[in-house]
Amino acid sequence: MESVQAIKQRFGIIGNDPKLNRAVEKAIQVAPTDISVLVTGESGVGKESIPKIIHSLSHRKHGKYIAVNCGAIPEGTIDSELFGHEKGAFTGATQTRNGYFEVASGGTIFLDEVGELPLTTQVRLLRVLENGEFIKVGSSKVQKTDVRIVAATNVNMFDAIKKGKFREDLYYRLSTVEILLPPLRNRKADIHLLFRKFASDFATKYKMPTIRLTDDAVALLEKYHWSGNIRQLRNIAEQISVLEQDRSISAARLHGYLPNMGSNLPAVISSDKKESDFSNEREILYKVLFDMKGDLNDLKKLTMELMQSGNTQQVQKDNEGLIRKIYREEDKEEVRFEEPAAPTEVLQIPSAPTHQKEEDKYHFAEEIEEEETLSLHDKELELIKKSLERHRGKRKAAAEELGISERTLYRKIKQYDL
Repeated sequence: MESVQAIKQRFGIIGNDPKLNRAVEKAIQVAPTDISVLVTGESGVGKESIPKIIHSLSHRKHGKYIAVNCGAIPEGTIDSELFGHEKGAFTGATQTRNGYFEVASGGTIFLDEVGELPLTTQVRLLRVLENGEFIKVGSSKVQKTDVRIVAATNVNMFDAIKKGKFREDLYYRLSTVEILLPPLRNRKADIHLLFRKFASDFATKYKMPTIRLTDDAVALLEKYHWSGNIRQLRNIAEQISVLEQDRSISAARLHGYLPNMGSNLPAVISSDKKESDFSNEREILYKVLFDMKGDLNDLKKLTMELMQSGNTQQVQKDNEGLIRKIYREEDKEEVRFEEPAAPTEVLQIPSAPTHQKEEDKYHFAEEIEEEETLSLHDKELELIKKSLERHRGKRKAAAEELGISERTLYRKIKQYDL
C-alpha cells in the first residue's frame, strides 16, 4: 500500500495539514473495498481528488471512471443521463441511449453535488445502491449494473434531510464512509505552499518570472478568510501573475486583490441598510404621532361637550367607546396614554355663569380645560389611593372599580411609589 505522502505527490495534493492527511489516509483504506463513500466539504476544497484516489487504488482501476456533476444537469434529463432511455420515451428520444450506470459497469461513478439530485432520481439511485438494479426511462425491463459509487456534496445533508430535500435512507447508504476535507482557512500553514505552487505553474504557462510574496504579504494571505477555498486562491495567484509588473508582491499590493478587503463595498451596503431601516422606523413614528394627535383632538371635543352639557353621565355613556380608545386599557399597545380615574369625578367642571356673554363662556371653558388637564395626575393619584384604601389594598377589586386593567394599576402604583 502506498504511503499518504506518495499518494499526495502522485495526485498533486499540496499541504501537510493533519485533517487533510487523515482524509487521504481514509481514501487509501477504503479503496480496495466496494464501500460507498461520501466526500463532504465546502466548495473549492478539492473534493474531486478523493474519488480519483479511491478508483486508482481499487480493483476497478482498469474499468471506467465517470464524473457526473449532478447540479449541472437539468432535472428533466438527469434520469436519462444516469440510467439511459428507450427510443420514443420522450420528445426528442430518437434512439436508445445507454446511461452512465450502464456504461460504467465494472468501474466507478463519481456523483458530484449529489445533494442537488431531484427526489425522483434519489429513489432510482437508492435502488442501484441496494441491489444494483435500474430501469431505463421509457422501459419496463430491469437491468443490472456493477458500479462503485463515490458521491460528494457541499450541502449540509442533515439540514437538507430536515427540509425534505434529501432522502434520509439514501444519505445513510451513500455515507457508509464519510471523508471530510477541511476548508483552506483551517489550513493556514498550507496556504503559502499552495500559492507558490500556483505561481510557479502560471509562470511556466505564461513564460514570465515567478511572483514572490513579501513576509507581510504572506501574513495577510494566511489571515484572509478564503470563502472560495483553493479555487479562489488559484484564481488570485493567476491574476497577480498576469497583471503585476513588479514580481515582488507586498501586502499593500496583495490587499487590492482580496475581495472585501480592498473595497468599501460592505460599508456601503451596511449604510444603505441602516438608511432603509431608519426610513421604515420614521414612517411608523409619523403614524403613531398622527394617531396621538387625533386622540387628543377627540379628547378636547369630549371635554367641551361635557362642559357645555349638564348631563355628564349621558355624554360619558354616548362616548364610552371613544373614552376607552383614548385611555387604552389594554397594555399591549406600545404607545399609551395615562388612564384617568372615573370620568364622572375627573371631568366634573362647573358650569359658566348664565349672565356671561357667548365669547366669555368659551374663553372661560378654555381656561378651565387647561387647569383640569394640568391637575389630572393629582386627581388620578388621589382616586387610586382612595380605591386601594376602600378595598384594603386588593388591586384586582380596585382596578375593576377604576375601570382599568390590573396590570395598568400595578404600573400606576409603581409609578407613584404607593
